[in-house]
Amino acid sequence: MITNSEKKPDPKKLEKEIGDFLSKKFGDNVKIVSPLMVPQKSPVEETAPLKNPGKKIDFDLKPEELVAYLDRYIVKQDDAKAILATKICTHFNRIKYAEQSPETIRDIVGSIKNNVLMIGPTGVGKTYMVRLIARKIGIPFVKGDATKFSETGYVGGDVEDLVRDLVREADGDIELAQYGIIYIDEIDKIASSRNLIGADVSRTGVQRALLKPLEETDVELKVPHDPISMIQEIERFRKTGKREQSTINTRNILFIVSGAFSGLPEIIEKRLNAQSIGFGAPMSRSDKSYKVIRKIKSEDLIEFGFESEFVGRLPVRAVFEELTAKDLYQILKNPNNPIVLSKKLDFAAYGIDIRFEDDLLKKLAQNAFKENTGARGLVSSVERALLPFEKALPSASCRKFPATTAILKKTQRVLDQLLESPEDDAVDKTFDRLVQAEQQTVEQYILDNWQNLAGEYNLPATHARGRLAAHYYSRHINDVGSVIRKINTCYNEIKNIELYFFKNHDINIIFEEDAIDHIIEAFILGQSNADAFYQQLQTDFKLGLKLIMEKTGRNRFFITRKALLSPERFLETLVKQELSNIETKTETK
Repeated sequence: MITNSEKKPDPKKLEKEIGDFLSKKFGDNVKIVSPLMVPQKSPVEETAPLKNPGKKIDFDLKPEELVAYLDRYIVKQDDAKAILATKICTHFNRIKYAEQSPETIRDIVGSIKNNVLMIGPTGVGKTYMVRLIARKIGIPFVKGDATKFSETGYVGGDVEDLVRDLVREADGDIELAQYGIIYIDEIDKIASSRNLIGADVSRTGVQRALLKPLEETDVELKVPHDPISMIQEIERFRKTGKREQSTINTRNILFIVSGAFSGLPEIIEKRLNAQSIGFGAPMSRSDKSYKVIRKIKSEDLIEFGFESEFVGRLPVRAVFEELTAKDLYQILKNPNNPIVLSKKLDFAAYGIDIRFEDDLLKKLAQNAFKENTGARGLVSSVERALLPFEKALPSASCRKFPATTAILKKTQRVLDQLLESPEDDAVDKTFDRLVQAEQQTVEQYILDNWQNLAGEYNLPATHARGRLAAHYYSRHINDVGSVIRKINTCYNEIKNIELYFFKNHDINIIFEEDAIDHIIEAFILGQSNADAFYQQLQTDFKLGLKLIMEKTGRNRFFITRKALLSPERFLETLVKQELSNIETKTETK
Protein backbone atom coordinates (compact mmCIF):
# COMPACT_ATOMS: atom_id res chain seq x y z
CA MET A 1 0.00 0.00 0.00
CA ILE A 2 1.28 3.43 -0.97
CA THR A 3 0.74 6.14 1.59
CA ASN A 4 0.35 9.85 0.82
CA SER A 5 3.86 10.49 2.03
CA GLU A 6 5.34 7.95 -0.35
CA LYS A 7 6.16 8.81 -3.93
CA LYS A 8 3.93 7.12 -6.47
CA PRO A 9 5.76 5.23 -9.25
CA ASP A 10 6.02 6.88 -12.63
CA PRO A 11 3.95 4.82 -15.15
CA LYS A 12 6.57 5.12 -17.88
CA LYS A 13 9.38 4.12 -15.52
CA LEU A 14 7.33 1.21 -14.22
CA GLU A 15 6.58 0.11 -17.78
CA LYS A 16 10.29 0.20 -18.62
CA GLU A 17 11.23 -1.90 -15.55
CA ILE A 18 8.63 -4.56 -16.37
CA GLY A 19 9.79 -4.56 -20.00
CA ASP A 20 13.41 -5.10 -18.93
CA PHE A 21 12.37 -7.97 -16.63
CA LEU A 22 10.36 -9.72 -19.38
CA SER A 23 13.19 -9.20 -21.85
CA LYS A 24 15.69 -10.85 -19.52
CA LYS A 25 13.35 -13.80 -18.75
CA PHE A 26 11.88 -14.48 -22.21
CA GLY A 27 14.21 -12.61 -24.59
CA ASP A 28 12.64 -10.74 -27.51
CA ASN A 29 9.68 -13.12 -27.70
CA VAL A 30 7.62 -11.07 -25.20
CA LYS A 31 7.14 -7.29 -25.28
CA ILE A 32 4.83 -4.78 -23.63
CA VAL A 33 2.55 -2.86 -25.99
CA SER A 34 0.98 0.27 -24.49
CA PRO A 35 -2.70 0.56 -25.33
CA LEU A 36 -3.78 3.58 -27.39
CA MET A 37 -6.55 5.24 -25.39
CA VAL A 38 -8.90 7.06 -27.78
CA PRO A 39 -12.01 8.63 -26.22
CA GLN A 40 -15.24 7.44 -27.76
CA LYS A 41 -17.33 10.08 -29.49
CA SER A 42 -20.32 9.90 -31.75
CA PRO A 43 -19.68 10.21 -35.50
CA VAL A 44 -21.55 13.52 -35.57
CA GLU A 45 -19.37 15.03 -32.83
CA GLU A 46 -16.21 13.79 -34.54
CA THR A 47 -16.76 15.15 -38.02
CA ALA A 48 -19.15 18.10 -37.83
CA PRO A 49 -17.28 21.38 -38.48
CA LEU A 50 -18.28 24.57 -36.73
CA LYS A 51 -20.47 26.20 -39.36
CA ASN A 52 -21.62 29.22 -37.38
CA PRO A 53 -18.91 30.40 -34.97
CA GLY A 54 -21.06 33.32 -33.87
CA LYS A 55 -18.11 35.65 -33.40
CA LYS A 56 -19.02 39.29 -33.97
CA ILE A 57 -16.68 41.40 -36.05
CA ASP A 58 -15.81 44.74 -34.47
CA PHE A 59 -15.51 47.14 -37.38
CA ASP A 60 -16.77 50.71 -37.65
CA LEU A 61 -14.37 52.46 -40.05
CA LYS A 62 -15.81 54.75 -42.71
CA PRO A 63 -14.26 55.00 -46.20
CA GLU A 64 -13.07 58.60 -45.74
CA GLU A 65 -11.36 57.65 -42.46
CA LEU A 66 -9.47 54.84 -44.17
CA VAL A 67 -8.51 57.12 -47.07
CA ALA A 68 -7.16 59.69 -44.58
CA TYR A 69 -5.10 56.93 -42.96
CA LEU A 70 -3.65 55.83 -46.31
CA ASP A 71 -2.84 59.44 -47.24
CA ARG A 72 -0.40 59.57 -44.35
CA TYR A 73 1.69 56.78 -45.83
CA ILE A 74 1.14 56.60 -49.60
CA VAL A 75 1.97 59.26 -52.16
CA LYS A 76 -0.38 59.74 -55.14
CA GLN A 77 -2.79 56.90 -56.14
CA ASP A 78 -5.87 58.89 -55.09
CA ASP A 79 -8.27 56.84 -57.23
CA ALA A 80 -6.86 53.52 -56.04
CA LYS A 81 -7.02 54.63 -52.39
CA ALA A 82 -10.64 55.70 -52.78
CA ILE A 83 -11.66 52.45 -54.47
CA LEU A 84 -9.92 50.11 -52.04
CA ALA A 85 -10.92 52.05 -48.93
CA THR A 86 -14.56 52.24 -50.01
CA LYS A 87 -14.98 48.62 -51.03
CA ILE A 88 -13.03 47.19 -48.10
CA CYS A 89 -14.99 49.28 -45.59
CA THR A 90 -18.22 48.25 -47.27
CA HIS A 91 -17.17 44.59 -47.19
CA PHE A 92 -16.48 44.51 -43.46
CA ASN A 93 -19.34 46.79 -42.44
CA ARG A 94 -21.69 44.55 -44.41
CA ILE A 95 -20.38 41.49 -42.56
CA LYS A 96 -20.99 43.29 -39.27
CA TYR A 97 -24.49 44.30 -40.36
CA ALA A 98 -25.31 40.75 -41.48
CA GLU A 99 -24.20 39.32 -38.12
CA GLN A 100 -26.23 41.85 -36.17
CA SER A 101 -29.34 41.53 -38.35
CA PRO A 102 -29.30 38.03 -39.90
CA GLU A 103 -33.05 38.07 -40.43
CA THR A 104 -32.75 40.86 -43.00
CA ILE A 105 -30.67 38.79 -45.42
CA ARG A 106 -31.81 35.24 -44.75
CA ASP A 107 -33.89 35.17 -47.93
CA ILE A 108 -31.05 36.41 -50.17
CA VAL A 109 -29.60 33.56 -52.20
CA GLY A 110 -25.86 33.65 -52.85
CA SER A 111 -23.26 36.19 -51.85
CA ILE A 112 -21.40 38.74 -53.95
CA LYS A 113 -17.99 39.68 -52.60
CA ASN A 114 -16.08 42.84 -53.45
CA ASN A 115 -12.92 41.01 -54.51
CA VAL A 116 -10.46 43.52 -55.95
CA LEU A 117 -8.23 43.46 -59.02
CA MET A 118 -5.34 45.94 -58.81
CA ILE A 119 -3.52 46.91 -62.01
CA GLY A 120 -0.31 48.89 -62.06
CA PRO A 121 3.44 48.77 -62.76
CA THR A 122 5.92 47.44 -60.26
CA GLY A 123 6.89 49.58 -57.26
CA VAL A 124 3.82 51.86 -57.14
CA GLY A 125 2.59 50.71 -53.71
CA LYS A 126 0.07 47.93 -54.41
CA THR A 127 1.34 45.50 -51.78
CA TYR A 128 2.16 48.30 -49.33
CA MET A 129 -1.37 49.65 -49.54
CA VAL A 130 -2.98 46.28 -48.81
CA ARG A 131 -0.62 45.66 -45.88
CA LEU A 132 -1.46 49.06 -44.41
CA ILE A 133 -5.19 48.38 -44.69
CA ALA A 134 -4.87 44.95 -43.06
CA ARG A 135 -2.81 46.44 -40.22
CA LYS A 136 -5.27 49.27 -39.70
CA ILE A 137 -8.27 46.94 -39.59
CA GLY A 138 -6.43 44.42 -37.41
CA ILE A 139 -7.19 41.28 -39.39
CA PRO A 140 -4.98 38.40 -40.61
CA PHE A 141 -3.26 39.00 -43.92
CA VAL A 142 -1.31 36.67 -46.20
CA LYS A 143 0.38 37.27 -49.50
CA GLY A 144 0.98 34.71 -52.23
CA ASP A 145 2.55 34.66 -55.67
CA ALA A 146 0.26 33.36 -58.41
CA THR A 147 3.19 31.87 -60.32
CA LYS A 148 3.94 29.42 -57.49
CA PHE A 149 0.59 27.66 -57.62
CA SER A 150 -0.79 25.01 -59.92
CA GLU A 151 -4.14 23.36 -60.43
CA THR A 152 -5.17 20.99 -57.64
CA GLY A 153 -3.85 17.51 -58.38
CA TYR A 154 -0.69 18.63 -60.15
CA VAL A 155 2.81 19.09 -58.76
CA GLY A 156 3.13 22.49 -57.14
CA GLY A 157 1.42 24.56 -54.48
CA ASP A 158 -2.33 24.40 -54.00
CA VAL A 159 -4.18 27.73 -54.04
CA GLU A 160 -6.09 26.53 -50.97
CA ASP A 161 -2.79 26.59 -49.08
CA LEU A 162 -3.21 30.38 -48.90
CA VAL A 163 -6.40 29.90 -46.91
CA ARG A 164 -4.61 27.56 -44.54
CA ASP A 165 -1.80 30.10 -44.19
CA LEU A 166 -4.44 32.61 -43.13
CA VAL A 167 -5.32 30.39 -40.16
CA ARG A 168 -1.64 30.15 -39.21
CA GLU A 169 -1.34 33.93 -39.46
CA ALA A 170 -4.32 34.18 -37.06
CA ASP A 171 -2.47 31.89 -34.58
CA GLY A 172 -4.96 29.11 -35.20
CA ASP A 173 -8.03 31.29 -34.60
CA ILE A 174 -10.31 30.02 -37.38
CA GLU A 175 -13.07 32.48 -36.56
CA LEU A 176 -10.70 35.43 -36.97
CA ALA A 177 -9.14 33.94 -40.10
CA GLN A 178 -12.58 33.79 -41.76
CA TYR A 179 -12.49 37.61 -41.86
CA GLY A 180 -8.96 37.87 -43.28
CA ILE A 181 -7.51 39.23 -46.51
CA ILE A 182 -5.65 37.09 -49.05
CA TYR A 183 -3.47 39.01 -51.47
CA ILE A 184 -2.21 37.30 -54.64
CA ASP A 185 0.45 39.11 -56.63
CA GLU A 186 1.48 38.63 -60.27
CA ILE A 187 -2.00 37.42 -61.17
CA ASP A 188 -1.36 38.48 -64.77
CA LYS A 189 1.15 35.63 -65.03
CA ILE A 190 -1.65 33.02 -64.92
CA ALA A 191 -3.42 34.44 -67.97
CA SER A 192 -3.55 31.69 -70.58
CA SER A 193 -1.26 31.74 -73.60
CA ARG A 194 -3.59 32.14 -76.53
CA ASN A 195 -1.22 30.24 -78.85
CA LEU A 196 -0.82 27.26 -76.49
CA ILE A 197 -2.26 23.90 -77.51
CA GLY A 198 -3.15 21.42 -74.76
CA ALA A 199 -3.57 21.64 -70.97
CA ASP A 200 -2.23 24.82 -69.38
CA VAL A 201 -1.74 23.56 -65.83
CA SER A 202 -0.06 26.62 -64.32
CA ARG A 203 -2.38 29.17 -65.90
CA THR A 204 -6.00 28.37 -66.68
CA GLY A 205 -5.75 25.52 -64.17
CA VAL A 206 -4.92 27.98 -61.39
CA GLN A 207 -7.77 30.22 -62.52
CA ARG A 208 -10.21 27.33 -62.17
CA ALA A 209 -8.76 26.38 -58.78
CA LEU A 210 -9.34 29.96 -57.56
CA LEU A 211 -12.99 30.13 -58.60
CA LYS A 212 -14.52 28.54 -55.51
CA PRO A 213 -12.31 30.23 -52.88
CA LEU A 214 -12.98 33.61 -54.52
CA GLU A 215 -16.70 33.06 -53.99
CA GLU A 216 -17.49 30.65 -51.14
CA THR A 217 -16.24 27.19 -50.27
CA ASP A 218 -15.10 25.12 -47.30
CA VAL A 219 -11.36 24.49 -47.28
CA GLU A 220 -9.99 21.50 -45.38
CA LEU A 221 -7.30 22.51 -42.89
CA LYS A 222 -5.93 18.99 -42.49
CA VAL A 223 -4.56 17.68 -45.77
CA PRO A 224 -2.83 14.36 -46.63
CA HIS A 225 0.42 16.08 -47.72
CA ASP A 226 0.81 17.73 -44.29
CA PRO A 227 1.68 14.83 -41.93
CA ILE A 228 2.76 17.12 -39.09
CA SER A 229 -0.68 18.70 -38.77
CA MET A 230 -2.27 15.23 -38.90
CA ILE A 231 -0.04 13.97 -36.05
CA GLN A 232 -0.82 17.09 -34.00
CA GLU A 233 -4.53 16.54 -34.53
CA ILE A 234 -4.27 12.91 -33.33
CA GLU A 235 -2.37 13.98 -30.21
CA ARG A 236 -4.90 16.71 -29.47
CA PHE A 237 -7.76 14.23 -29.88
CA ARG A 238 -6.10 11.75 -27.52
CA LYS A 239 -5.75 14.40 -24.81
CA THR A 240 -9.08 16.20 -25.09
CA GLY A 241 -11.41 13.77 -26.79
CA LYS A 242 -12.56 16.63 -29.00
CA ARG A 243 -12.00 17.21 -32.65
CA GLU A 244 -11.41 20.83 -33.57
CA GLN A 245 -13.03 22.52 -36.52
CA SER A 246 -11.35 21.06 -39.60
CA THR A 247 -12.61 23.46 -42.27
CA ILE A 248 -12.62 27.18 -42.90
CA ASN A 249 -15.26 28.93 -44.99
CA THR A 250 -14.15 31.59 -47.49
CA ARG A 251 -17.48 33.42 -47.59
CA ASN A 252 -16.12 36.49 -45.75
CA ILE A 253 -12.47 36.25 -46.80
CA LEU A 254 -11.64 39.14 -49.11
CA PHE A 255 -9.37 38.35 -52.07
CA ILE A 256 -7.22 41.09 -53.59
CA VAL A 257 -5.17 40.24 -56.68
CA SER A 258 -2.71 42.40 -58.57
CA GLY A 259 -0.38 42.47 -61.53
CA ALA A 260 1.49 44.74 -63.93
CA PHE A 261 -0.51 43.48 -66.96
CA SER A 262 2.07 44.30 -69.60
CA GLY A 263 0.36 44.35 -72.98
CA LEU A 264 -3.10 45.14 -71.60
CA PRO A 265 -3.07 48.82 -72.71
CA GLU A 266 -2.59 47.70 -76.32
CA ILE A 267 -5.63 45.40 -76.07
CA ILE A 268 -7.77 48.20 -74.63
CA GLU A 269 -6.52 50.74 -77.14
CA LYS A 270 -7.27 48.35 -80.01
CA ARG A 271 -10.86 48.04 -78.78
CA LEU A 272 -11.21 51.78 -78.34
CA ASN A 273 -9.80 52.50 -81.80
CA ALA A 274 -12.16 49.95 -83.26
CA GLN A 275 -14.96 52.03 -81.73
CA SER A 276 -13.50 55.16 -83.33
CA ILE A 277 -12.37 56.68 -80.06
CA GLY A 278 -9.02 58.36 -80.51
CA PHE A 279 -6.52 60.16 -78.32
CA GLY A 280 -5.94 63.62 -79.73
CA ALA A 281 -4.21 65.27 -76.79
CA PRO A 282 -0.45 64.71 -76.57
CA MET A 283 0.46 62.59 -73.56
CA SER A 284 3.55 60.90 -72.21
CA ARG A 285 3.76 57.13 -72.48
CA SER A 286 3.00 56.55 -68.79
CA ASP A 287 0.10 59.03 -68.73
CA LYS A 288 -1.36 57.50 -71.86
CA SER A 289 -1.01 53.98 -70.45
CA TYR A 290 -2.77 54.99 -67.21
CA LYS A 291 -5.61 56.77 -69.02
CA VAL A 292 -6.11 53.80 -71.34
CA ILE A 293 -6.16 51.17 -68.56
CA ARG A 294 -8.76 53.19 -66.66
CA LYS A 295 -11.15 52.37 -69.52
CA ILE A 296 -10.75 48.63 -68.92
CA LYS A 297 -13.70 46.27 -69.43
CA SER A 298 -14.20 42.60 -68.69
CA GLU A 299 -13.81 41.74 -72.37
CA ASP A 300 -10.28 43.16 -72.30
CA LEU A 301 -9.30 40.86 -69.45
CA ILE A 302 -10.80 37.89 -71.30
CA GLU A 303 -8.84 38.88 -74.39
CA PHE A 304 -5.74 39.11 -72.19
CA GLY A 305 -6.14 35.46 -71.24
CA PHE A 306 -8.52 35.16 -68.30
CA GLU A 307 -11.62 32.99 -68.26
CA SER A 308 -14.93 34.81 -68.03
CA GLU A 309 -15.87 33.04 -64.76
CA PHE A 310 -12.62 34.20 -63.18
CA VAL A 311 -13.08 37.81 -64.34
CA GLY A 312 -16.63 37.80 -63.00
CA ARG A 313 -15.37 37.08 -59.48
CA LEU A 314 -13.22 40.25 -59.50
CA PRO A 315 -15.87 42.96 -59.82
CA VAL A 316 -13.80 45.81 -58.32
CA ARG A 317 -10.86 47.18 -60.30
CA ALA A 318 -8.30 49.74 -59.15
CA VAL A 319 -5.69 51.20 -61.49
CA PHE A 320 -2.41 52.54 -60.09
CA GLU A 321 -0.42 55.38 -61.65
CA GLU A 322 3.29 55.28 -62.41
CA LEU A 323 5.46 57.33 -60.05
CA THR A 324 7.47 60.34 -61.21
CA ALA A 325 10.78 61.54 -59.76
CA LYS A 326 8.81 64.14 -57.78
CA ASP A 327 6.58 61.39 -56.35
CA LEU A 328 9.63 59.38 -55.30
CA TYR A 329 11.04 62.45 -53.55
CA GLN A 330 7.74 62.91 -51.68
CA ILE A 331 7.98 59.29 -50.55
CA LEU A 332 11.44 59.91 -49.05
CA LYS A 333 10.20 63.12 -47.41
CA ASN A 334 7.28 61.35 -45.74
CA PRO A 335 8.15 60.85 -42.03
CA ASN A 336 6.50 57.42 -42.15
CA ASN A 337 8.48 56.04 -45.08
CA PRO A 338 10.24 52.79 -44.14
CA ILE A 339 13.28 53.45 -46.37
CA VAL A 340 14.74 56.37 -44.41
CA LEU A 341 13.61 54.92 -41.07
CA SER A 342 15.31 51.64 -41.96
CA LYS A 343 18.61 53.39 -42.73
CA LYS A 344 18.38 55.28 -39.46
CA LEU A 345 18.04 51.94 -37.70
CA ASP A 346 20.98 50.48 -39.65
CA PHE A 347 23.32 53.23 -38.46
CA ALA A 348 21.79 53.38 -34.97
CA ALA A 349 22.79 49.73 -34.56
CA TYR A 350 26.39 51.04 -34.47
CA GLY A 351 25.57 54.04 -32.27
CA ILE A 352 25.56 56.48 -35.22
CA ASP A 353 22.85 59.10 -35.68
CA ILE A 354 22.25 59.89 -39.37
CA ARG A 355 20.26 62.83 -40.79
CA PHE A 356 19.38 63.48 -44.42
CA GLU A 357 19.61 66.77 -46.29
CA ASP A 358 16.59 67.67 -48.40
CA ASP A 359 18.68 68.16 -51.55
CA LEU A 360 20.19 64.71 -51.08
CA LEU A 361 16.71 63.15 -50.95
CA LYS A 362 15.84 64.89 -54.23
CA LYS A 363 18.99 63.56 -55.89
CA LEU A 364 18.39 60.03 -54.60
CA ALA A 365 14.83 60.16 -55.94
CA GLN A 366 16.08 61.26 -59.37
CA ASN A 367 18.58 58.39 -59.43
CA ALA A 368 15.87 55.93 -58.42
CA PHE A 369 13.54 57.18 -61.16
CA LYS A 370 16.14 56.29 -63.79
CA GLU A 371 15.91 52.63 -62.75
CA ASN A 372 12.26 52.51 -63.85
CA THR A 373 11.23 50.23 -60.97
CA GLY A 374 9.04 52.67 -59.05
CA ALA A 375 9.54 52.97 -55.30
CA ARG A 376 11.66 49.81 -55.30
CA GLY A 377 14.41 51.81 -56.98
CA LEU A 378 14.61 54.05 -53.92
CA VAL A 379 16.03 51.25 -51.81
CA SER A 380 18.90 50.51 -54.19
CA SER A 381 19.54 54.22 -54.73
CA VAL A 382 19.83 54.88 -50.98
CA GLU A 383 21.90 51.76 -50.36
CA ARG A 384 24.31 52.58 -53.17
CA ALA A 385 24.93 56.07 -51.77
CA LEU A 386 25.38 55.06 -48.13
CA LEU A 387 27.18 51.71 -48.39
CA PRO A 388 30.77 53.14 -48.17
CA PHE A 389 29.82 55.01 -45.00
CA GLU A 390 27.95 52.07 -43.48
CA LYS A 391 31.09 49.98 -44.03
CA ALA A 392 33.71 52.37 -42.60
CA LEU A 393 32.03 54.54 -39.93
CA PRO A 394 31.20 51.74 -37.41
CA SER A 395 34.95 51.15 -36.95
CA ALA A 396 35.54 54.83 -36.13
CA SER A 397 34.43 57.02 -33.25
CA CYS A 398 31.91 58.87 -35.41
CA ARG A 399 28.54 59.33 -33.71
CA LYS A 400 26.93 61.94 -36.00
CA PHE A 401 26.56 61.53 -39.74
CA PRO A 402 25.09 64.48 -41.68
CA ALA A 403 24.19 62.99 -45.08
CA THR A 404 24.33 65.84 -47.61
CA THR A 405 24.68 65.88 -51.41
CA ALA A 406 28.44 65.92 -50.84
CA ILE A 407 28.35 62.18 -50.12
CA LEU A 408 27.43 61.68 -53.80
CA LYS A 409 29.84 64.18 -55.34
CA LYS A 410 32.81 63.88 -52.96
CA THR A 411 32.30 60.48 -51.34
CA GLN A 412 35.90 59.77 -50.32
CA ARG A 413 36.60 63.32 -49.09
CA VAL A 414 33.50 63.33 -46.84
CA LEU A 415 34.32 59.85 -45.55
CA ASP A 416 37.92 60.81 -44.74
CA GLN A 417 36.74 63.90 -42.87
CA LEU A 418 34.32 61.88 -40.73
CA LEU A 419 37.00 59.27 -39.99
CA GLU A 420 39.76 61.76 -39.15
CA SER A 421 37.73 64.47 -37.36
CA PRO A 422 34.34 63.05 -36.29
CA GLU A 423 33.84 65.86 -33.74
CA ASP A 424 34.72 68.68 -36.10
CA ASP A 425 32.70 71.88 -35.52
CA ALA A 426 31.66 71.99 -39.18
CA VAL A 427 30.25 68.47 -38.92
CA ASP A 428 28.34 69.36 -35.73
CA LYS A 429 26.90 72.52 -37.27
CA THR A 430 25.78 70.69 -40.41
CA PHE A 431 24.25 67.92 -38.32
CA ASP A 432 22.37 70.37 -36.07
CA ARG A 433 21.07 72.17 -39.15
CA LEU A 434 19.70 68.93 -40.56
CA VAL A 435 18.09 68.06 -37.21
CA GLN A 436 16.31 71.41 -37.12
CA ALA A 437 15.19 71.10 -40.74
CA GLU A 438 13.84 67.60 -40.12
CA GLN A 439 11.99 68.73 -37.01
CA GLN A 440 10.35 71.60 -38.91
CA THR A 441 9.30 69.25 -41.72
CA VAL A 442 7.82 66.71 -39.32
CA GLU A 443 6.10 69.42 -37.27
CA GLN A 444 4.41 70.75 -40.41
CA TYR A 445 3.40 67.23 -41.44
CA ILE A 446 1.92 66.54 -38.00
CA LEU A 447 0.06 69.86 -37.90
CA ASP A 448 -1.33 69.24 -41.40
CA ASN A 449 -2.57 65.79 -40.33
CA TRP A 450 -3.15 66.53 -36.65
CA GLN A 451 -6.93 66.22 -36.67
CA ASN A 452 -6.78 62.76 -38.23
CA LEU A 453 -3.85 61.66 -36.10
CA ALA A 454 -5.35 62.84 -32.82
CA GLY A 455 -8.84 61.66 -33.77
CA GLU A 456 -7.57 58.15 -34.39
CA TYR A 457 -6.57 57.88 -30.72
CA ASN A 458 -9.30 60.12 -29.30
CA LEU A 459 -6.60 62.54 -28.22
CA PRO A 460 -7.50 66.24 -27.87
CA ALA A 461 -5.44 68.18 -30.41
CA THR A 462 -3.27 71.14 -29.40
CA HIS A 463 -0.45 72.86 -31.28
CA ALA A 464 1.83 72.26 -28.31
CA ARG A 465 1.25 68.51 -28.64
CA GLY A 466 2.00 68.68 -32.36
CA ARG A 467 5.31 70.45 -31.73
CA LEU A 468 6.11 68.02 -28.93
CA ALA A 469 5.46 65.07 -31.24
CA ALA A 470 7.83 66.54 -33.84
CA HIS A 471 10.49 67.10 -31.17
CA TYR A 472 10.17 63.49 -29.99
CA TYR A 473 10.26 62.16 -33.56
CA SER A 474 13.50 64.00 -34.32
CA ARG A 475 15.22 62.30 -31.38
CA HIS A 476 13.82 58.78 -31.68
CA ILE A 477 13.50 56.35 -34.59
CA ASN A 478 9.74 55.98 -34.90
CA ASP A 479 7.06 56.63 -37.45
CA VAL A 480 4.58 59.37 -36.67
CA GLY A 481 1.87 56.92 -35.60
CA SER A 482 4.15 55.45 -32.94
CA VAL A 483 4.95 58.95 -31.66
CA ILE A 484 1.27 59.83 -31.34
CA ARG A 485 0.63 56.54 -29.53
CA LYS A 486 3.41 57.46 -27.10
CA ILE A 487 1.81 60.84 -26.41
CA ASN A 488 -1.62 59.22 -26.10
CA THR A 489 -0.22 56.78 -23.52
CA CYS A 490 1.09 59.71 -21.49
CA TYR A 491 -2.27 61.47 -21.80
CA ASN A 492 -4.10 58.41 -20.47
CA GLU A 493 -1.64 58.11 -17.58
CA ILE A 494 -2.40 61.71 -16.62
CA LYS A 495 -6.14 61.03 -16.66
CA ASN A 496 -5.55 57.99 -14.45
CA ILE A 497 -3.60 60.18 -12.01
CA GLU A 498 -6.65 62.43 -11.71
CA LEU A 499 -8.83 59.42 -10.88
CA TYR A 500 -6.29 57.96 -8.47
CA PHE A 501 -5.93 61.27 -6.60
CA PHE A 502 -9.71 61.46 -6.20
CA LYS A 503 -9.92 57.84 -5.04
CA ASN A 504 -7.23 58.32 -2.38
CA HIS A 505 -8.04 61.83 -1.14
CA ASP A 506 -11.62 62.52 -2.23
CA ILE A 507 -10.32 65.59 -4.07
CA ASN A 508 -11.31 66.00 -7.71
CA ILE A 509 -8.42 67.64 -9.56
CA ILE A 510 -8.71 68.44 -13.26
CA PHE A 511 -5.61 69.31 -15.25
CA GLU A 512 -6.06 72.09 -17.80
CA GLU A 513 -4.77 71.41 -21.33
CA ASP A 514 -1.62 73.51 -20.84
CA ALA A 515 -0.86 71.53 -17.67
CA ILE A 516 -1.35 68.24 -19.55
CA ASP A 517 1.06 69.41 -22.27
CA HIS A 518 3.61 70.31 -19.59
CA ILE A 519 3.31 66.89 -17.94
CA ILE A 520 3.47 65.01 -21.26
CA GLU A 521 6.65 66.87 -22.13
CA ALA A 522 8.22 65.84 -18.83
CA PHE A 523 7.19 62.23 -19.40
CA ILE A 524 8.44 61.77 -22.97
CA LEU A 525 11.69 63.67 -22.34
CA GLY A 526 12.41 61.35 -19.41
CA GLN A 527 12.31 64.14 -16.82
CA SER A 528 9.60 62.34 -14.83
CA ASN A 529 7.19 59.41 -14.90
CA ALA A 530 3.70 58.69 -13.63
CA ASP A 531 4.77 57.41 -10.20
CA ALA A 532 7.24 60.21 -9.51
CA PHE A 533 4.80 62.84 -10.71
CA TYR A 534 2.00 61.50 -8.49
CA GLN A 535 4.22 61.56 -5.43
CA GLN A 536 5.24 65.16 -6.18
CA LEU A 537 1.60 66.08 -6.77
CA GLN A 538 0.67 64.81 -3.30
CA THR A 539 3.57 66.67 -1.73
CA ASP A 540 2.68 69.96 -3.44
CA PHE A 541 -1.13 69.97 -3.31
CA LYS A 542 -2.65 67.40 -0.93
CA LEU A 543 -2.53 69.34 2.36
CA GLY A 544 -3.42 72.70 0.87
CA LEU A 545 -6.40 71.37 -1.10
CA LYS A 546 -7.61 69.34 1.90
CA LEU A 547 -7.55 72.48 4.05
CA ILE A 548 -9.58 74.41 1.49
CA MET A 549 -12.02 71.51 1.16
CA GLU A 550 -12.53 71.35 4.94
CA LYS A 551 -13.13 75.10 5.22
CA THR A 552 -15.32 75.56 2.15
CA GLY A 553 -16.69 72.12 1.24
CA ARG A 554 -15.29 72.49 -2.27
CA ASN A 555 -13.56 69.40 -3.65
CA ARG A 556 -13.11 70.23 -7.35
CA PHE A 557 -10.02 72.15 -8.47
CA PHE A 558 -8.58 73.04 -11.88
CA ILE A 559 -4.79 72.78 -12.10
CA THR A 560 -2.95 74.89 -14.67
CA ARG A 561 0.62 74.81 -15.90
CA LYS A 562 1.41 77.82 -13.69
CA ALA A 563 0.03 75.92 -10.71
CA LEU A 564 2.39 73.01 -11.37
CA LEU A 565 5.36 75.35 -11.70
CA SER A 566 4.47 77.33 -8.56
CA PRO A 567 2.13 75.32 -6.31
CA GLU A 568 2.62 77.54 -3.24
CA ARG A 569 1.56 80.68 -5.08
CA PHE A 570 -1.38 78.81 -6.62
CA LEU A 571 -2.62 77.60 -3.23
CA GLU A 572 -2.12 81.02 -1.64
CA THR A 573 -4.15 82.70 -4.38
CA LEU A 574 -6.81 80.00 -4.14
CA VAL A 575 -7.14 80.45 -0.36
CA LYS A 576 -7.55 84.21 -0.74
CA GLN A 577 -10.22 83.72 -3.39
CA GLU A 578 -12.16 81.27 -1.26
CA LEU A 579 -11.95 83.51 1.83
CA SER A 580 -13.14 86.43 -0.28
CA ASN A 581 -16.06 84.36 -1.52
CA ILE A 582 -17.01 83.40 2.05
CA GLU A 583 -16.91 87.05 3.17
CA THR A 584 -19.04 88.11 0.23
CA LYS A 585 -21.65 85.47 1.04
CA THR A 586 -21.66 86.50 4.72
CA GLU A 587 -22.21 90.18 3.87
CA THR A 588 -24.99 89.27 1.48
CA LYS A 589 -26.82 87.42 4.24
